[in-house]
Amino acid sequence: MTTAETLEPPRTSVGVIGWLKKNLFSTWYNTALTLIALWFLYTILSQMIVWAFTSARWEVITANLRLFMVGPFPPSQVWRVWLVLCIVSTLMGLSGGVFGGTMRTFARWLAASYATLIVLDVIAEQTRPFDVFAQRLAQGGASEFWNALPGIVWLLINLGLLAGGWLVGRERARWRVHVVIAWFVSFFVTVALLQGFGKDTWLPEIGTNLWGGLLLTFMLAVVSIVVSFPLGVLLALGRRSKLPAIKIFCILYIELIRGVPLVTILYMTQIMLPLFLPGQLRIDNVTRAIAGMTLFTAAYLAENVRGGLQAIPTGQIEAAHALGLNDALTTLFIVLPQALRMVIPAIVGLFISLFKDTTLATIVALLELLGVARSVLAQAEFMGLQTEVYLFIAAIFFVFSYAMSFASYRVEEALGVGKR
Repeated sequence: MTTAETLEPPRTSVGVIGWLKKNLFSTWYNTALTLIALWFLYTILSQMIVWAFTSARWEVITANLRLFMVGPFPPSQVWRVWLVLCIVSTLMGLSGGVFGGTMRTFARWLAASYATLIVLDVIAEQTRPFDVFAQRLAQGGASEFWNALPGIVWLLINLGLLAGGWLVGRERARWRVHVVIAWFVSFFVTVALLQGFGKDTWLPEIGTNLWGGLLLTFMLAVVSIVVSFPLGVLLALGRRSKLPAIKIFCILYIELIRGVPLVTILYMTQIMLPLFLPGQLRIDNVTRAIAGMTLFTAAYLAENVRGGLQAIPTGQIEAAHALGLNDALTTLFIVLPQALRMVIPAIVGLFISLFKDTTLATIVALLELLGVARSVLAQAEFMGLQTEVYLFIAAIFFVFSYAMSFASYRVEEALGVGKR
């Protein structure tokens, strides 16, 4: 008995060459468009690369890096921010080992970021880091040990915690619930560490008016996203409610909030709200900004979720009722999970938009990342360096927005959105 010889496909039809031929050079006009696009990219990128390595003055970034990261946060208490980052690194490493997939990819990206920053720190540092540490420790004494640690040491600690968490969490899928609970608890630990407790010796209270930079941007975005999600889901369910009072309230709220821009909401929470509060009640600016962003995002999220709810066939609801499920159980276990699965792209797109809209907080005198950039450019020695500063900020927003988009894509792929 003879078997037919198996012939491999031509090398020009598979791999990189096959992909290029299929997507970029399939026809004469696709080839022409590809060549024009390559020429355009070469013209633009070559000039940008030359500028970045010859004419750009990146000292505006390196000299103000701490200001970009934490704003006016007291320098003697910056170790708290590093400690929070250590918690995040440990949990990210555990999540990468326990969950794998997208979390493992994020852990690798974070490790690559730490390694890049370590290399840049070594290149930029004029003296050895441990010499700097010894000098700072000699000046401040043993009580200033944590404040004396240079940034490169903190980065090495975080890289070690990330790797250690990943090694500990490998092949321990049973830890998934515990890791999720740890992430939830870490939020409250983070707030406690950053804000402190009154006049405590170790953790003195630091008002949110001293939070700034990327730290404040993260707090505005993360808290608003976490709180607006359940609120938006409840508003979407309330708009479809059979109770007239709840339905009318949700409709009025959603349409009213969606009818005004976010900057108006921020101005209302910062300027108008204190006028209606009792004299002894004062809410800090950051909390009011978070409240405004949360209420605004929840209204848009409610409409996204409502679109998903309307896409569920009524036959599934009737089948659930036939099996003995009441309306609440049908919504919770049958309708809502499918609706949220359908609208994942829209929800994540809204969260990315919210993350970028945190820059509007600078209008109401909050020193988030864009506000810090404006204060840096106001310094006499850095005037006229808008291109370097805004390019640095754009890169930060691109990295985190792309990370959220990538996570959304991986979740959609895992859940089979658009495929089944």
